[in-house]
Amino acid sequence: MDKIMARGLTFSGCHGVLPEEKTKPQTFIVDLDLFLDLKPAGISDNLQDTVSYAEVFAQVRQIVEDESYNLLEALAENIATALIMRHPLTGVEVTVYKPDAPIKGEFTNFAVNIQRFRK
Repeated sequence: MDKIMARGLTFSGCHGVLPEEKTKPQTFIVDLDLFLDLKPAGISDNLQDTVSYAEVFAQVRQIVEDESYNLLEALAENIATALIMRHPLTGVEVTVYKPDAPIKGEFTNFAVNIQRFRK
């Protein structure tokens, strides 16, 4: 299956269950795999036959920066749903990383990964 991969999309947002997470922005990193048939774009060399990276980036930015969720699971689900609804994708894989989770201890990040496909 063909896919467009976007890695390391970095935004500030207010997601989490703790009160301070609702008011103090944290870093969130998003990786995407956008599944669609890339052959038409490969033949035509025309943006109309694929997905605009700029539109995808702007859409994910709006969700991460302007909305607020308690759980990474909900953030990832809303990103996936929005992308499938707006773009001609057969499916999407979304990974959301939270490198600054308010947990005492050493870690690189906490993350969730979901895959959703058009019905």
